Amino acid sequence: MGCFGLARATLISAGAVLFATGAFADAIDGNWCSADGVRSFSINGPRIVTSAGIETTGNYSRHAFSFVVPEGHHDAAMHIDMQLLNEQEVRVTEGSATPEVWHRCKPIA
Repeated sequence: MGCFGLARATLISAGAVLFATGAFADAIDGNWCSADGVRSFSINGPRIVTSAGIETTGNYSRHAFSFVVPEGHHDAAMHIDMQLLNEQEVRVTEGSATPEVWHRCKPIA
């Protein structure tokens, strides 16, 4: 393989590694906090746990999550939608309220 062939193969390999790494980083999974830092939730696949103690499952995709607040909570039957905006921000819509932008944060204690 000539000098240019080796350089091209190296660039292609490096690009593949960067692409694969980025593909795993842009998921809604993780810990999220409201702008005021009072509310939070943690998503792990179809499972969610909120700072209010709600632990349930929902509709999960890599870039979105939604669920209905279960019975027994003050917001029971409310539909919550989340859409990943970028690696650090998610848009959260609670029922018919105005959407809010939440940010990644440390794990819920």
